[in-house]
Amino acid sequence: MGLIGEILLLPLAPARGSLWVLRQVITEAERQYYDPSAIRRELSLLEERLEAGEIDEAEFERREDELLERLQHRTEQDF
Repeated sequence: MGLIGEILLLPLAPARGSLWVLRQVITEAERQYYDPSAIRRELSLLEERLEAGEIDEAEFERREDELLERLQHRTEQDF
């Protein structure tokens, strides 16, 4: 781009840095959200809540489907 281009884009440097940080935060959040061990932990806690009577079968199935979709999404991303 050259020196003149860099000088013209200099006022945008903070915005570009902020975008980079935002991308890093999103990447890490997605990594944690789709982490198979975290999903298995949530499934286990969900089952415990069902057995304790804290949630009903319909709520259990709804949330279980959501967690399994997250797990499947992660598996598809690995391929």
